[in-house]
Amino acid sequence: MVEWGTKMFQYDYYCAHDAQCQRALVRRYNDGIKRFLDFTISLAASPAWVPLVAILWGITRLQGGAGFFAHTRIGRNGVAFKCWKICTMVPGAEHQLQKYLITNAAAAEEWRIFRKLKADPRVTPLGRLLRRLSADELPQFWNVLRGEMSLVGPRPVPENELLKYHGCSWVYLSMRPGLTGLWQVSGADQRRYSDRIRLDTRYQQEISLWTDLKILLKTVPEVLRRI
Repeated sequence: MVEWGTKMFQYDYYCAHDAQCQRALVRRYNDGIKRFLDFTISLAASPAWVPLVAILWGITRLQGGAGFFAHTRIGRNGVAFKCWKICTMVPGAEHQLQKYLITNAAAAEEWRIFRKLKADPRVTPLGRLLRRLSADELPQFWNVLRGEMSLVGPRPVPENELLKYHGCSWVYLSMRPGLTGLWQVSGADQRRYSDRIRLDTRYQQEISLWTDLKILLKTVPEVLRRI
């Protein structure tokens, strides 16, 4: 019995040691090569995305929208930040959503499972197009430059959604949220929230320069597929 207990203690020790080493490697990569590439690529691409963001902002303003929309999201190590998007919703969107979910049971169930709606009544016609192309998320290059986000990582979530990660919230909090990620290139529209958590955990375990490059390369055809 003592020998078995000793073996179990050694097993737990080595598992904990391996997990600690894994987190240290992820931390060094996040703060080194990954951060350098995030800043360099975002800055190099700014002649393309800055004018495009300005144009989309102007069109949205002309249609009566707010232009930009900033929502508080939770970043690495639990630090909150303003996540920027082109506004794609009508004024009073949250109130309209709650009213819609109360009167539409099927939509309420869809929202509970996916945290999104395919036929979202809050989204404007222009907003639907921008969302389909993920063009509404272009302002998040600014978040990447500031170090609040990364090009690749889990999508940023509000604080209340961290509860859905249950005991895996540390996985999300160990990384900067990303513009794109494993979830986005794995058929995100067809997956439950639990799949999203599983893919975020898998990404954290497999995080590397090669993994990030593969996800970035898969993102372009994934966006084009939605056109």
